[in-house]
Amino acid sequence: MIRLTGTDLGLEVFGRVVGGGVRCDLSSEARGRVEAGRRTIEEVVASGEPVYGVNTGFGRLSNQRIPQSQLQELQLRLLLSHAAGVGRPLPDRVVRGMLVLRANTLARGFSGVRPVVIERLLVMLNEDVLPVVPSRGSVGASGDLAPLAHLALPLIGRGRVRERGAERDAADVLGELGLEPLVLQPKEGLALVNGTQAMTSLVGIAALGARDLVLQADLIGALSTDAYRGSDEPFDERLHRLRPHPGQMASAANLWSLLQGSQIRESHRTGDRRVQDPYSLRCMPEVHGAVRDALTDVERRLEIEMNSVTDNPLVFSDSGEVVVGGNFHGEPMAMAADMLAIALAELGGISERRIDKLTNPDFSQLPAFLIEDSGLKSGFMMAQVTAAALASENKTLAHPASVDSIPTSAEKEDHVSMGMGAALRLARCVRNVRRILAIELLCGAQALEFHRPLRSSERLEAMVAGLRERVARWDESHEMARDLDGAYEFLGARPAGFVEDLL
Repeated sequence: MIRLTGTDLGLEVFGRVVGGGVRCDLSSEARGRVEAGRRTIEEVVASGEPVYGVNTGFGRLSNQRIPQSQLQELQLRLLLSHAAGVGRPLPDRVVRGMLVLRANTLARGFSGVRPVVIERLLVMLNEDVLPVVPSRGSVGASGDLAPLAHLALPLIGRGRVRERGAERDAADVLGELGLEPLVLQPKEGLALVNGTQAMTSLVGIAALGARDLVLQADLIGALSTDAYRGSDEPFDERLHRLRPHPGQMASAANLWSLLQGSQIRESHRTGDRRVQDPYSLRCMPEVHGAVRDALTDVERRLEIEMNSVTDNPLVFSDSGEVVVGGNFHGEPMAMAADMLAIALAELGGISERRIDKLTNPDFSQLPAFLIEDSGLKSGFMMAQVTAAALASENKTLAHPASVDSIPTSAEKEDHVSMGMGAALRLARCVRNVRRILAIELLCGAQALEFHRPLRSSERLEAMVAGLRERVARWDESHEMARDLDGAYEFLGARPAGFVEDLL
């Protein structure tokens, strides 16, 4: 059981929750803060003073006062009007992430909701009753309004949910759980839709995927280096101590370690007329390391955002004030998504260049396209083309979204982050890079086997052996796509501790 405090949700715990099967509840400390915040809102409502979103309209309509008798209706109508998303629904993992992140931010006690609102979000999470949330419709300010409105609809018995893979009316599922629809009180509807939890969930899941990719890139890059009969000299720690970026140091150490004990490396340590390897091999620590450092920065921003209050207005129970601001603006996550997309595009780009070096006989001293009887057979020719297509697609996906903006709400909301678009695009970039690395892994394994009876290092041979349990050596007796899928699934499965053990 994970107890949400609003202050200490980390990326590892987030990863466990989005995978499903992990239950969460509200800590007693957080409950006390939430109750205090709610009392402040009730005092404000009783005073009759105008407060944005409590007894006024929203956005451009904030100058419209709402009578006391219609304050509950105001919150209901907000959810219904703002549930204006379109497009393919977000995956279950993303929706679980949204639920835990929204519950966690409300647990801070600055949003003015009742504890029952948070508890209902957690019921959906714990029972794996997941709101159907269309993926398009957010410009990233005032937060992810449309996605969060769809997330909140089941609380009031509206909308659709996915339960055990089947899509159903939320009202029916609530009834089976013995729950009555909530009647939202003043401020609660706004507190549910105002925030960055859709884009943050997407970026968080992408960052977890990127953690795997940077490890796999070192492993597969080391394999390619040995299969190419490249040198381990560029990975010498002495070089990198003179330019000690943390990611560069880590990747160099991995690459150096992975190549030690290779018979292939020893076979050409002397007498090799090649003075130095191509950049895509020689500069791996510098490129992979820069990606690692970018990821570290994104993770730092994520952990701040996961435990931040991104609502508006905010309730300060110690002073009794309700303060209007802009914490809902998604710029921090939009820029984080853009930065990570750029970094991952580079990780895929340098991998594609290594694929080219392995398949190109002008460089590799291996059979053309890694196949015997080339000419009659085309070998990995088209696999490299597929990698090139994916690498090129990533270049367009890496175009920054956060530099774009379009005014909304009759120019009241005149600068927006486009963070949701950046985060959605980032998910595609992660998948593409894993596809490219899978192709490189196939090429590296195929190339390595041309050096038999010489063997690579123990850990690189173990990786090839693991791959061969799923994907046989290529001989052109079946469609290449089947092997590309097999290698992709091999990297995605990550058998328990596999990557970490090899490093």
